[in-house]
Amino acid sequence: MGIAAGLKTIVVATDLKGRSEAALEYARKLAGAYGARIVLAHGLDPVEYAAVDGLPDGVLQGLTEEARAVLDKMAGDLIREGIHGHSEVRQGAVAQMLVDVARQYEAGLIVVGTKGNRGAGAVAVGAVAEQLVRMAPCAVLAVAADWNAGPYRPVPGGPVLLAIERNEAMKAAVDTACSLAKTFQRTLLVLHARGPAQTAAAADPCAGTLQAFGIMAEGAFPVRCLVKDGHPADAIAAAIEENHPCILVAGVKRASQTPGPHGTAFALLTRSRVPVLCVPPEPDPAVLEREGHELEEVV
Repeated sequence: MGIAAGLKTIVVATDLKGRSEAALEYARKLAGAYGARIVLAHGLDPVEYAAVDGLPDGVLQGLTEEARAVLDKMAGDLIREGIHGHSEVRQGAVAQMLVDVARQYEAGLIVVGTKGNRGAGAVAVGAVAEQLVRMAPCAVLAVAADWNAGPYRPVPGGPVLLAIERNEAMKAAVDTACSLAKTFQRTLLVLHARGPAQTAAAADPCAGTLQAFGIMAEGAFPVRCLVKDGHPADAIAAAIEENHPCILVAGVKRASQTPGPHGTAFALLTRSRVPVLCVPPEPDPAVLEREGHELEEVV
C-alpha cells in the first residue's frame, strides 16, 4: 500500500552501531508530517551472530537487554519530540522480522537503512532490501547511510521524483508521490523512460499519463514531466543527478519478470543515493478476505 493521509504507523529497522541514523531521520520527518507513531524494530539475526540458538542463554539475554536499552533511549528521544515511539527486539532474519512487526502493528511504511557506497557491496545490500520489498505488506523506504553527502545531496526543498512504470503498483505509487508533494509542498517530477519503439515513434508519454492518473487535477503542488531515453535505471540515475530530488518513488511488483535473480527494484536500491520509496500494489480484497478466514481458523 502507498503512503496516504491515513498513515498511522512507521516501522524503522534499527541497529546498535549508528548505521540507521539516516533512516530514522527520514522516518521522523514523515511521522511528524503525517502524525504517525514510530515502532523501532531490532532483530538479532542468526547470520550476524553465527548461530543464535547455540549461544548461551546469558549471552543472548545480554544482547537482547543491550538492544532494548538502546532502543528505549531512542524511543524516549522521539517522545520528547512529540512523536509516539515504541520498540521491538526479536530474534530471526531481519527481513522476516520487519514483515512480522509491520503486520502486527498494521504499519503503512517500513524504513530501512542501507550502508551506502562505503559499506557492504551493492549485491548484499540490494538483495536484502529487495527481499524486504517483495515480502512486505506495505511500502518500503530504503535510505542509504550516505544519502546526504556527495554529488547527489538533495537541495533544500528538493522535488519528489516519481518513476513511471506500467505495472499493477503504478496507481499506488502515483497516489503516494502526490501525497508527499502535497504534504511537504514540493514539486512533483514525473519521469518516463522511453524504450526504443517509443523513441523511434517520437512518442510523448507525458500528457496521457498525467491525465490518466488525474495528477494535474490535484492542483495543490507544481508538476513537471521528464522524458529520458534508455533503460529505466539509467534514466532514473540521470534524472537524480540533474534534479537532486529529496526522494524517489517507484511502484514495484510482488514478483519480478526481469531475467536473472533481481529486478528493476534491485537496480534502484543499489544505484540510487537518494532515498528510494518502493510502493507495492494495493492489496486484492479477495486475498485479504481469504487471509482473514485462514487467521480465524488458526485462532
